[in-house]
Amino acid sequence: MPDFKTIADFRRDNGEAIRRVCREFVLLCRQLQLFGDATVAIDGSKFKAVNNRDKNFTDRKLAARMQQLEDSIAHYLDELDRADRLPADVAEVRVTHLKDKLATVRTQAKKLAEIGSRLEAAPDRQVSLTDPDARSMATSGRGTGIVGYNVQTAVDVQHHLIIEHEVTNVGHDRTQLEMMATRTRDTLEDNSLTVLADRGYFSGEQILACEQAGITTLVPKPLTSGSKADGRFDKRDFVYDAERDEYRCPAGERAIWRFSTVEKGLTIHKYWPSACPTCPLKARCTPAPYRRVARWEHEAVLERMQQRLDRAPEASRLRRQTAEHPFGTLKAWMGSTHFLTKTLPRVRTEMSLHVLAYNMKRVMKIFGTQPLLQAMRA
Repeated sequence: MPDFKTIADFRRDNGEAIRRVCREFVLLCRQLQLFGDATVAIDGSKFKAVNNRDKNFTDRKLAARMQQLEDSIAHYLDELDRADRLPADVAEVRVTHLKDKLATVRTQAKKLAEIGSRLEAAPDRQVSLTDPDARSMATSGRGTGIVGYNVQTAVDVQHHLIIEHEVTNVGHDRTQLEMMATRTRDTLEDNSLTVLADRGYFSGEQILACEQAGITTLVPKPLTSGSKADGRFDKRDFVYDAERDEYRCPAGERAIWRFSTVEKGLTIHKYWPSACPTCPLKARCTPAPYRRVARWEHEAVLERMQQRLDRAPEASRLRRQTAEHPFGTLKAWMGSTHFLTKTLPRVRTEMSLHVLAYNMKRVMKIFGTQPLLQAMRA
């Protein structure tokens, strides 16, 4: 059995080849017809990096740490002043200890100032000292987070094989859908791909890009309506008439087009009824003089997707039982530390090794060891 250093050197020196082997095994699975009806679940999960949380800095963390050091410096200076006023009450050893502590804290403050300069130059205003590519990311628990990477996978719904994977240091999933979906389509060589994803992937631009690429998406919309939370009508209560390009409000009034604007690079049309000031339902609709309804110029894409979701109520359950199982298995294998390597290229190689091992074990369970060996030799 090779020792750990031999394995580590092999992984370091053959990163690109390892990633190619992982991809070749997926293509072998496709030849063995182990992928189902071109339906995949895409999901992301945060994996811990080698970098400790105390070795990762953001503007907020740096300010809090600097404040702690300033408070410590003030405390030590007060103690030294007291020693000067009352030399008989403070032992000489204590004074020496306080001076050493003060020097240490000032050195730490100087290092933090240097990190502050690096933060200003960093594009995303983050600095990680141990693994420069690792990033602080929020997790599902309230007030929790890790320093690590965001791993994306596309999983086959029939056998739970990982078709595509990617490692990023972006802490959210909103910009990952189109990239993962198109890569999966190209790997499967199937233009009838259907993609299931959770609310974290909802992005009008990403969903539009998928539709333009011929990929069917099923992504529920986040429920973030402030009006609904306050007990008022939300946008779903307004019915759009495509022929007239207008909305019908809950009171039956016409909300007609008023003007268009560009917000965050998107063309948005604005609608509202003229009858709002005298409407008997106004208290349930808006505290403003008029209830405005905003519509993206490609809103029809999102409406078609919502209709597909309404016809497939089992999509959310299917996504959960497909995409979350591989992540649980991989994290159990990797242990509490998760990634052992540093920087994105090496972490991607490490993830490819795990995905290769996962897929091989799945295929051996499904297909059998000897048939798999024969297929690999062929």
